Amino acid sequence: MGAVIGVTYKGINRRGGDNDCRLGWNNKSWSLYCDDNSYIACHNNNSTTIDVPSSSSHRVGVYLDWPAGTLSFYRASSDTLTHLITFTSTFTEPLYPGIGVWGDDSSVSLCQ
Repeated sequence: MGAVIGVTYKGINRRGGDNDCRLGWNNKSWSLYCDDNSYIACHNNNSTTIDVPSSSSHRVGVYLDWPAGTLSFYRASSDTLTHLITFTSTFTEPLYPGIGVWGDDSSVSLCQ
């Protein structure tokens, strides 16, 4: 059970099963894989496991500063943002959200 959230350039492949189609596993996308209380950040076929304390919160915040070239992911609880990772890049095109889930009981809700 889990989910992936990320951003991607429009040109990412959308069909197939190789890394060209997977969020974070190519040079066109950045992602955070979330599974219970474990997180894995991915970009360009590189992954980083992020160790964080256990929490009842399964909320993730995403902050993109396109002109500055930063994309940050946070774990969000009712009163705290815990920084998970920041990617830095020179973004060259508009970025679009990407979301995926796996497992019978997984879901994603978007809020502002």
